[in-house]
Amino acid sequence: MPTLTRRAVLKNLGWATAAGAYASLVRPLGAVTAVQRQPVPDDRERVAIAVVAQQFMARYDVPGLSVAFARHGQLVYEEGFGVANRSSSEKLTPAHVFRIASLSKPITSVAIFSLIEAGRFKLDDLVFGPLGLLQDDYGRDLPASVAKITLHHLLTHTSGGWQNDGTDPMFRHTDYKHRELIAWTLAHQPLAHQPGTHYAYSNFGYCILGRVVEKFGQMPYADYVREHVLAKCGIADMKIAGNRRVDRAAGEVAYYDQKPEAPYGMNVARMDSHGGWIATPGDLVKFLTRVDGFSAERNILMATTIRTMTTPTTAGPRYACGWSVNQVPNWWHGGSLPGTATIAVRTASGLCWAGFTNRRAEGIGGELDRLMWKMAKAVPAWHA
Repeated sequence: MPTLTRRAVLKNLGWATAAGAYASLVRPLGAVTAVQRQPVPDDRERVAIAVVAQQFMARYDVPGLSVAFARHGQLVYEEGFGVANRSSSEKLTPAHVFRIASLSKPITSVAIFSLIEAGRFKLDDLVFGPLGLLQDDYGRDLPASVAKITLHHLLTHTSGGWQNDGTDPMFRHTDYKHRELIAWTLAHQPLAHQPGTHYAYSNFGYCILGRVVEKFGQMPYADYVREHVLAKCGIADMKIAGNRRVDRAAGEVAYYDQKPEAPYGMNVARMDSHGGWIATPGDLVKFLTRVDGFSAERNILMATTIRTMTTPTTAGPRYACGWSVNQVPNWWHGGSLPGTATIAVRTASGLCWAGFTNRRAEGIGGELDRLMWKMAKAVPAWHA
């Protein structure tokens, strides 16, 4: 890769060279208790961020990379690198939308907890069977182990089965609608473990949670999320992705993979509640800052709810309800589909960030996470 000088990077990215030109990036992402303006990257720091971005993109042959950072509820940096579409050479901007894949799971988790706060059900309620939230909606005479599954099991991937592997129900029977797929899976794919005893990441579990949202929110899943979650975060334009190349939304990037047609050979729309949303990184940062647990005025869930949502289980000590967690405590989630790699992080130091690419490659997920940390640490005043 050719040496990247400060002047060359700024020229290639079309940036002004005056640090003062970037002050306008700082804007609140909702009500904040402190009015102190958060620091933005200066000219030198923006160059450092651009250099690591271009190195990452060259290593993984990424056409486009989009990132956004917030600190204490204020957007402090967002940028698009590369192109949204190789065929047209359309320059990527922060306004372009991407499939966010499994970053949809924290959104679904917040939707579930909003319904819990509304008194519609409890976290430990059963899901299936005569006493369950979904009762016999997806079949009668279910196995006894299935009848023991609770909402908490589904949220924490401890339901006992339906793992994201070669038998993942969400990538089988792609012509089935939700009702057909859930009924078929309950009848034909038995649990491998008793509920609550074993962690196994499950897209299908979050598909079921989407149907709980629909039943108790009394509207389609996407409509409930837009009205009761996203609107409260100041997000207006997120939607569920289309499946085919011709179904791309306005401003949506084109996706690239080792297998060229792989990004358009899936039923992404059916993945709604576990992997179906499209958004900008800025949208995800807005969402993160409204559930980060730092501001009772800004957050859309109660503090006790957020603590419950981010508490892991004994069976899965690094995963809570829709969030990967550690003891710092940092919260995060990654996403991956053919043509898409995504990451979103909330740090204990008050930062929230998101980064999306429109190409997936071997090993890119972990490296995207490391890239975002490098970018954050390039601005010492952020204390990442």
